[in-house]
Amino acid sequence: MKPKLTLKQIARELDVSVSTVSKALRDSVEISEETRVKIKAFAKLYNYKPNNIALSLKNRKTRTIGIVLPEIVHDFFATVIGGIEEVANKHGYNVIICVSNNSFDKEVMNMEMLANGSTDGFILSVAKETQQKEDYHHLTEVISQGMPIVLFDRVVDQIVCDKVIIDDTEGAKKAVQHLLDIGCSKVGIVTTVDYVSVGKLRTEGYIEALRENGMEVNNDLILKIEDMDHSDEEIMNFINTTDLDGVFAVNEQFSTSAIKALYKKGIKVPEDVKVVSFSDGELSRRFLPSLTTINQHGTEIGARAAEMLIERLEDQNSNGKMFRTEMIKTSLIERESTKCKKISSSYI
Repeated sequence: MKPKLTLKQIARELDVSVSTVSKALRDSVEISEETRVKIKAFAKLYNYKPNNIALSLKNRKTRTIGIVLPEIVHDFFATVIGGIEEVANKHGYNVIICVSNNSFDKEVMNMEMLANGSTDGFILSVAKETQQKEDYHHLTEVISQGMPIVLFDRVVDQIVCDKVIIDDTEGAKKAVQHLLDIGCSKVGIVTTVDYVSVGKLRTEGYIEALRENGMEVNNDLILKIEDMDHSDEEIMNFINTTDLDGVFAVNEQFSTSAIKALYKKGIKVPEDVKVVSFSDGELSRRFLPSLTTINQHGTEIGARAAEMLIERLEDQNSNGKMFRTEMIKTSLIERESTKCKKISSSYI
């Protein structure tokens, strides 16, 4: 009996990417005819059947939820996992967690593995590379097999499913408005490239806040980072070449890097420059100075995503139910990075 291969194994044997294999098996015109013939012949030789076990899940339940995350370096995703697990365990479900490391190929492989009889449904935040490629075939294939998906954080408009989001634009406006209200007039933003949905939305909020306060948008005050591995160097250069009195960063990593760069330049936070970060994790509370942040309420996001998925899984008539998008409100938490310390009278 010939062994059953996975997309990953076929890709490795033929020295091509997982996405190339997947597209070739779907007769995508993006793949040359020669490559398609070679991959399909190899798949036929080893009797490859994509996610064939998953097709039986309509009649068999594992009581397990698959979670696919782009990364786990941020506390935000850890809080989301906590919210999911609490609700899942309460309803008798287990969870399996996979990390894509923001790779499209790894996200596809994770989905294939978990859909192959291991899980009943997915809670997912899509990878950065997936958004860049705008290739969501692995999501549509899973949904077409009857497995429900709930997207959160980085959601995809093209995928019709339940979603849990925050108002990233409004959250960013809160952050920038706070900086303006405490006297900042030259507010910069450290954000991601626009194809990362949350970065784009938070940048839009930054721009809207400035315009609503009658201020012009200066592109020299906007830093968009694509290469996370070299973000510290980019932020250092940005701080060294830009005149700022306020910084809004779209995540904790960017905000702490900005503060370190400011200190290296001899600029004090919050006395000279004030900083607000998006995402309220452990780093925000323990960093010196502690960070004023926009709290995304990750535990609530995770809990609601799990509730929505389990409702789908346990409702016999779920196929006819309308999909919902639920929005979790953000809140501003003020800490040391935007508060000037008062001088004790004993030093005067």
